[in-house]
Amino acid sequence: MRLTVLAVGYARGTSEGALIDDYIHRAVQMGRNMGFAAVAVEEVPLSKARDAKTRMSEEADKLAARIPAGAHIVLLDARGKGMTSEDFADMLGALRDAGTKDLCFVIGGPDGLAPLPGKRAGRSLAFGPQTWPHLLVRAMLAEQVYRALTILAGHPYHRA
Repeated sequence: MRLTVLAVGYARGTSEGALIDDYIHRAVQMGRNMGFAAVAVEEVPLSKARDAKTRMSEEADKLAARIPAGAHIVLLDARGKGMTSEDFADMLGALRDAGTKDLCFVIGGPDGLAPLPGKRAGRSLAFGPQTWPHLLVRAMLAEQVYRALTILAGHPYHRA
């Protein structure tokens, strides 16, 4: 299964970007022999439109264009449902075992995320009811992906 984090905005050159890169690298190494052919982050630019609704719509168009046909889509949204790390690992393992080719986590821009044209999300995931900076959400998601893979592998990283 290919796992992709699709996000609006660029993390390159930020401290969060370094953290994201570290956890994605770890996830690639861990997932290689566990049926996770790729773990990657893809970024699209922030819209420069004047009003928030147009910005969100333009960003949703760019994100939707990057989602492979048939991918299982998980939206990161404060209104989504929270999961324990174990439940998150179970979800990744179940999707992999069911033969899912592509899993895409989608993170909108600062204004939020408009509906993705022609795409339907399988679920929405929240990291609690708080609003988090979008780069920090990426870092948290990258860490949780790595943690989930260690849980599936029986690695001692997750000590719960």
